[in-house]
Amino acid sequence: MNAEVRPRKYRAIWISDVHLGTKGCKAEFLLDFLRANESDYLYLVGDIIDGWRLKRGWFWPQPHNDVVQKILRKARKGCRVIYVPGNHDEFARDYVGQSFGAVEVVDEAIHRTADGRRLLVVHGDGFDGVVRYARWLAVLGDHAYTLALNVNRWFNQARRVLGYPYWSFSAYLKYKVKNAVKFIGDYEAAVMDAARHRGVDGVVCGHIHHAQLAPGEGLLYANCGDWVESCTALVEDFDGRLDIIHWPQVMVEPAGVSQCAS
Repeated sequence: MNAEVRPRKYRAIWISDVHLGTKGCKAEFLLDFLRANESDYLYLVGDIIDGWRLKRGWFWPQPHNDVVQKILRKARKGCRVIYVPGNHDEFARDYVGQSFGAVEVVDEAIHRTADGRRLLVVHGDGFDGVVRYARWLAVLGDHAYTLALNVNRWFNQARRVLGYPYWSFSAYLKYKVKNAVKFIGDYEAAVMDAARHRGVDGVVCGHIHHAQLAPGEGLLYANCGDWVESCTALVEDFDGRLDIIHWPQVMVEPAGVSQCAS
């Protein structure tokens, strides 16, 4: 980012599924995004650090550390940083109710938008039956996902050599697989049902690495995506308008990702 360009200011930013500690993490893209965008609220919507992968082998390059330090600096400068742990960073759930470096750790949060809507903020693994009731299957799926990301990394190395921008091959495959599409639909339905029972106006979540922003039966469903495949964030302007940002802007949008606003 050009140092002379002033960061854009939002009322709130949500990011999820960064998976720091993995080779698939696009830490450089996220660091650039955090430098280019400021906010009054920053929600970390789970799977920020991949504890599952770090248990199998330590991987922590400098850009991953830079992302953590950038978030901590934002918190010190007055941005309210709220961390909602997910299943891959479930170790942080032991510290719910505490603060670390001005970062608040909570099990879930309620965000009130500038136009008065109440949004439930959760990671979303509680709505995933595989994670809840068959953890061994979730771990097996994680290994397969890692393989897909490795293929994606090699694929994009070739694209860079040929002068093409980043494009998520793994995301494209996921959105084309019939069972994955059904899983995403079932997940969204479960999340929206929870919102309906909680009496809120919508839900902001992550977990499935599928950025989307859409009203459904009077309720808002917002998934802020990930920083492994699509590199997306959910943002709120000061009038309460929500949008999904793809970073960098030259990235090709994966099929099925919505950028509509409410």
